[in-house]
Amino acid sequence: MKTPLEPAVEGQLIRALGVPSLAANIVNSTVGAGIFVLPALVAAQLGAGAPLAFLACAAAMVIFVTSFAIAGSRVSATGGLYAYVETAFGRYIGFIAGVLYFLTAILASSGIVALVADTIGALAPIFAHGVMHFLVVLLVFGLLAWVNIRGIQSGARAVWIVTVAKLLPLFVFIAVGIFFVRGSDALTIEWPGAPSLGRGILLLLFAFVGIEVALMPSGEVKDPARTVPRAIYLALGLTTVLYLLIQVVAQGILGDTLGKYPTAPLAQAASHFLGEPGRKLMLTGASISAFGFLVSDVLSSPRVLFAFGRDRFLPKAFAHVHPRFRTPDIAILSYCAIAAVLSLSSTFQHLAILSNIAVLVLYFLSCGAAIQLMRRDPPAGARPFHFPGAWIFPVLGIAISLVILAQATREELGVTGLVLVIASVLFVIQRAVRQRKR
Repeated sequence: MKTPLEPAVEGQLIRALGVPSLAANIVNSTVGAGIFVLPALVAAQLGAGAPLAFLACAAAMVIFVTSFAIAGSRVSATGGLYAYVETAFGRYIGFIAGVLYFLTAILASSGIVALVADTIGALAPIFAHGVMHFLVVLLVFGLLAWVNIRGIQSGARAVWIVTVAKLLPLFVFIAVGIFFVRGSDALTIEWPGAPSLGRGILLLLFAFVGIEVALMPSGEVKDPARTVPRAIYLALGLTTVLYLLIQVVAQGILGDTLGKYPTAPLAQAASHFLGEPGRKLMLTGASISAFGFLVSDVLSSPRVLFAFGRDRFLPKAFAHVHPRFRTPDIAILSYCAIAAVLSLSSTFQHLAILSNIAVLVLYFLSCGAAIQLMRRDPPAGARPFHFPGAWIFPVLGIAISLVILAQATREELGVTGLVLVIASVLFVIQRAVRQRKR
C-alpha cells in the first residue's frame, strides 16, 4: 500500500512531455552508437540474410511496444516499465524489475561515457589517460546533471538537439550512398537458417531497445493514454526504416566484405563514396550518437532511483523534488555519480551480457503486467489504450521473450539469475528493516 506522501511527491513533477518530445527521446535512446557497428556484426553472422533479422526484430518490437502502450495508458506514475510491473504484480516483482532496469541502464551509461572519453582522448592525447580521462567523464555527467536538474523541458530540448545532430550523418550516409550501391549486393537476401537467424535476432534486438529508457519519466508525460502509444509507434517506424536503409547501403557498397569491418563498417563504406571526409563524418557521428544516448539516459534513468525513493526501497531523500525546477535532483545527481565511478571499471564488457538478457526479462514482465492491468478497471478519468483483440499482443510478447531467451547461453542466463537472487535477498532485508521500524 502506497503512503499518502507518494502521490503528493509525484504530483510535484511537471507533465511537460508531449508526443514529439517523447518520440524524440525514444529515437535518441534507441539509435545509439551500436548502429554504426551492428551492420557488420549482423552481416558476419547472417551474410545476405541480415535484412531479415532487422525485419524480424521490428516485428517483435511492434508486439512489445503495443504491450507497453496498453500498460502505459493505465499507469501514469514515474518509473516506466518498473511502475507498470509494480502496479500489476506488487512490490516484490516491481522491485526485481526496477533492479534489472537500473543495472542495464547504469552499466550501459558508464560504458558509453568511457567511449566518449576515449574518443576525446584520441583527438586530444592529454585527456587519454588517468586523472584527465576521468575529468572528461566528470565534465560530461556534470553537464548532463546540470541540464536535467534545471527542468524536464531543458532536458527534452537537449534531447531534440542531440537527436538531430546524431541523425544527420546517418541521413547523409543514406542519401549519398544510395547512388553508389550495387543492386546485386543490396537486394540479394538469403535465408540464413533458423539457428543463425535466432542468434542474429538476439544480437540485433538491442539496436531496437531503448523504449524502456525513454518511458522512465512517465510521471512527466502529458496525457499518457494518448501520448505513449503515438510516440512509441512513431519512433519505432522511423528507426525501422532508418536501420533497413543503413543496412542496404552498407551491404550494397561493401558486399561480402561488410562483415570484415566490425569496428567501423559505416565509416569504411562512406570512405568509398565520400573519401576520407566521409570516414571522419561517420566516426564523428558515432561519437555524437554515443553522447546522445547519455543525454536521453540521464533524462530518463535517474527516475528509477526517484521511484525507489518514492516507494521506500531507498531512503526517501531520493524522491526529493527540487523546489524551483520541479525535478528529481537527488536522483539525478546520484545516478550520474554512480555511473561516473563505474566508468573506471574494466568489467563493463563482461557485464554487457547481463544488460542484454535483463532487457528481455523486463519485457517479459512488462507484457505480463499489461495482461494483468487489462483485467482491472482503469483509474478514474483514464482513457486506456484498447482495441479488439488487444490481449493477444502481450501474450505474443511473452512467447517471443521466451523464444529469444532460449537463444542465450547457460552462462548468460546464469549471470542474470545470480542478479535476481541477490535482488531478492535485498528485498527481504529491506522489508525486515521496514517492519522492525513499525
